[in-house]
Amino acid sequence: MDKFYIDADIRKAETLPAQFYKSQEVFDKLKENVFVKSWQWIGDENTLVPLTESVYPFVLLDNYLTEPLLVVRDKENKTKCLTNVCTHRGNLVIHNPGKAKNLTCMYHGRRFGLDGTFKSMPEFNEAENFPRPCDNLHEFSLKKLGAHLFVGLDPAFDFSEVIDVMNERIGFLPLNEFKLNETLNKDYIVNCHWALYCDNYLEGFHIPFVHEDLNAVLDYGSYTTEIYDHVNLQIGYSEGGEEVFDLPEGHVDYGKNVAAYYYWIFPNMMFNFYPWGLSINIIKPLSINKTKVSFITYVYDETKMNAGAGALLDKVEREDEFVVEGVQKGLQSRFYKAGRFSPNMEKGVHHFHRLLAKYMNTEN
Repeated sequence: MDKFYIDADIRKAETLPAQFYKSQEVFDKLKENVFVKSWQWIGDENTLVPLTESVYPFVLLDNYLTEPLLVVRDKENKTKCLTNVCTHRGNLVIHNPGKAKNLTCMYHGRRFGLDGTFKSMPEFNEAENFPRPCDNLHEFSLKKLGAHLFVGLDPAFDFSEVIDVMNERIGFLPLNEFKLNETLNKDYIVNCHWALYCDNYLEGFHIPFVHEDLNAVLDYGSYTTEIYDHVNLQIGYSEGGEEVFDLPEGHVDYGKNVAAYYYWIFPNMMFNFYPWGLSINIIKPLSINKTKVSFITYVYDETKMNAGAGALLDKVEREDEFVVEGVQKGLQSRFYKAGRFSPNMEKGVHHFHRLLAKYMNTEN
């Protein structure tokens, strides 16, 4: 596989080549080099494991990573993420969420504590050198932003750096008071490569051309992008008279009319903060040309939901789908190789492409 190169100087750089989005070999390598090495949002602990001694089994990015995991909250109120695969013969340990004092595999009765530690196993009295550390359930790194949980299978960076960046601006928000509204949650199937969807999200360049309603409430001339190591931030300012954040004194943006904070976290997560609450977008690869986009909604002030940049999210999504599906078709051309970046408006896309190239060029 060819190495990918994105010039650090955006004024000279070319985008990732079309072949990046068309190669099945690249798509498969992204799984191990990017997704296994980064972090994924898995939900909020108040929804997944609201009580002590409770468990929540799930599959991380089903149909791509397809990794069976288990969130547990123990008697001491500590939350952990474990493998949900029994260390005996590979059966799923827990099939349904609920209360549990121990973790018991129903196949042959192997039992673990809620911390994943091996406890007992029938008919193994004569086994030598047993149990070993590998007979415990593997524990994965878990980080929290408020009640929101992020897991890393084998992360190459510390998620605390992302949390620190986000807290600089949204740390004043009472995230624990944001309530999940499942009636507003929605999944979209988009006929494109997952990275194309992220490319589109990472620039406000297209807003005047694609999103008429959104453009009417955002001040395009003030739209800014800030770049950090594994996260970047787009700030949407109000055109005037729309819903904006009530920022406290001492806030880095105090005195500005901020309508939205759009955080993208490498490689596939978007956290969109509005005066009414939070819209999380998780981009889930299904195949080289099909992606599931999950919108998860947390509401803080429902009286502000129908105004400003955070209104009409479904309409904006449909407009984005039309564009990225057009790009997916265009990239099939044998005459398109790569493009260039707008130094002013495509800093986020350039950042994303440099990270992808870096991770893809690393040998595991």
